[in-house]
Amino acid sequence: MEYTQLGRTGLKVSRLVLGTMNFGPQTDEATSHAIMDTALDAGLNFFDTANVYGWAENKGRTESIIGSWFAKGDGRRDRTVLATKVYGNMGPDGEAWPNHDKLSALNIRRAVEASLKRLGTDYIDVYQFHHVDRATPFEEIWQAVDVLIQQGKVLYAGSSNFPGYKIAQANEAAARRGSVGLVSEQCLYNLFERRAEMEVIPAAQEYGLGVIPWSPLHGGLLGGVLRKETEGKRRTEGRAAATLADPAKRAQLQAYEDLLDKHGLQPGEVALAWLLTRPGVTGPIVGPRTPEQLAGALAALELELGEEVLAGLDEIFPGPGPSPEAFAW
Repeated sequence: MEYTQLGRTGLKVSRLVLGTMNFGPQTDEATSHAIMDTALDAGLNFFDTANVYGWAENKGRTESIIGSWFAKGDGRRDRTVLATKVYGNMGPDGEAWPNHDKLSALNIRRAVEASLKRLGTDYIDVYQFHHVDRATPFEEIWQAVDVLIQQGKVLYAGSSNFPGYKIAQANEAAARRGSVGLVSEQCLYNLFERRAEMEVIPAAQEYGLGVIPWSPLHGGLLGGVLRKETEGKRRTEGRAAATLADPAKRAQLQAYEDLLDKHGLQPGEVALAWLLTRPGVTGPIVGPRTPEQLAGALAALELELGEEVLAGLDEIFPGPGPSPEAFAW
């Protein structure tokens, strides 16, 4: 397993991140534990979750599954870099109570304590803001986070789904306080969706944040969806179905799969390996439902993409270009 520093920190993390969103809703507890064991045995030490995972009436379920895995001992917690998130409403009985969501000092304090209890740990390595809270000033957010860092309950703070200007605002506010600020940004980034290259990734690089792409296969579309559709192995729905209904986007995917067939490459592995070549990227999040899916993701770490393949990918999925040149001169 290859490791890298998380942004400007001294924290060493694997170049793949284990996403746990499926643990509970899609994958039962025993299988979830098996996936985490396999990941850790392979050297994948960076696990990502969120307090709302489990969804609907089971918010927090995913964190609880991770907590029961930690409780098995054998150094599981010590070997894991644990990231979770705060923002979504965690009101009692599934109701949207006021002050049980977003990034007020009150909710941050309440949410951390609840996550620590479910996770069965006394600290969170990377505590991430799941979304921008436009109603709460960063001075208040950092005041709350600084207290948690002083208490040893949180080691680092990260963001998720932040635009570039909010990354700048957050870290400038942190600098005025003498606080560490954000050390990572978790954003939507893949071959199909490259808008992060305009503002988000440059801002992250400027302020020393590690970039953690989510949805690296764009909801499965970059995992060989057309081949699977032809073979009757996948029935698309939701965002994937809407994308495939667009003739231009379907043609892009067909060109993508044809290119990789020509070189004898697996689409899902290539989509992950491409992200590993991108400037600023710490590691993409993979969210396996089964141990077999995890094995396929790990194979991407051994894949080196040649110049012909990289050039072909850029031709099929051109990036937006840098800012401001992408929209100005």
